[in-house]
Amino acid sequence: MSNSAKRRIFTMLDANGDGVVSHGEYLARVDRAAAAVGRDPHDPLVAVARAAHEEVFRQMDGDGDGRVTFEEYRSWAGHEAFEESCRPALGSLFDLADADGDGHLTRQEFTRLRAATGNTQDGAAAAFDALDAGGRGVVDRAAYLAAIHDYLTTGDSPMAESYPAAPPAVRAAAAG
Repeated sequence: MSNSAKRRIFTMLDANGDGVVSHGEYLARVDRAAAAVGRDPHDPLVAVARAAHEEVFRQMDGDGDGRVTFEEYRSWAGHEAFEESCRPALGSLFDLADADGDGHLTRQEFTRLRAATGNTQDGAAAAFDALDAGGRGVVDRAAYLAAIHDYLTTGDSPMAESYPAAPPAVRAAAAG
């Protein structure tokens, strides 16, 4: 498992850059994604995404203190954790962004989702291009989830460049 990949994912999850991922900070990913794609907070797909993310957070938070450190995340993250809880949680975000429910995201849907969950616009565009098999103008759910799994477990993925090296709050402060 790639510690570098885990660090970059953790950095993305640590939206305020304070070195820990709080419960609220983690669940805000669902709210940001729902808002970015125009889903009502009471949409059943939003409820599914919240429940899936609650389970991921519960598992990541090894000591149950409501804060996930990098050490907790690093110890937890891997193939088994991805298959047990990350795949459903990340799939639920994909489903939020999939406006017509066809199992594919257009460039616009994909970019909105990735930006809402902590990726840069440029990183989201590069990831879309890498995952758009055959140049069809869409990314399918299975390819999306496989690319995230591969990045987490091996550090190698078509989406590797889309993960930020600095937390979103730090990137925003530097840009502004």
